[in-house]
Amino acid sequence: MDLTFRENRRNKIHPWKFALWASCASILMMFAALTSAYVVRKAAGNWLEFPLPNIFIISAVVMVASSVVLHFSYVNFKKGNEAMYKMLLIIGALLGFSFLILQYQGWLALTDMGVFLDGNPAGSFIYAISGLHAAHVLGGIGVLGMALLHAFGLKYKVTEKRKIRFELTLTYWHFVDVLWIYLLVFLLMQ
Repeated sequence: MDLTFRENRRNKIHPWKFALWASCASILMMFAALTSAYVVRKAAGNWLEFPLPNIFIISAVVMVASSVVLHFSYVNFKKGNEAMYKMLLIIGALLGFSFLILQYQGWLALTDMGVFLDGNPAGSFIYAISGLHAAHVLGGIGVLGMALLHAFGLKYKVTEKRKIRFELTLTYWHFVDVLWIYLLVFLLMQ
């Protein structure tokens, strides 16, 4: 009886992972609604056509690089390579912060082009979509900050709890990465 209980428990998703996936699903639905509203509003007319600044493409490259670096930080964490794990964690967090700086530069490029938040609906959608995404990345940077505190504040030890926390961090970070790629491709195709 005890063995059956443990086998059943092993096959279930961890509650923290389930909560994160549910949160990611709701975030995805919000952005699906925003991109749907974008398409509907664009079809209504009075739409300003302008090229998306290239800085947004650069920010996508930085975001993908941060995901790759954080993945290898996790691999090194599990392998016991403490120095590489910590170094890659710092680099990944810095790349995430760089993404936010690049987003801000993208908004400055939009204003230089005469596209303002309170102007034409086309610009308002770009600011809203990229701003909401940046807010979710900022939340991810907060989580990376906690990961850095654990990395440098606690004695290095690979435990199941730490692995799960790191996996949750990676899952969220990869999610906002893939979300930005989707949003960027959507905006470039419009």
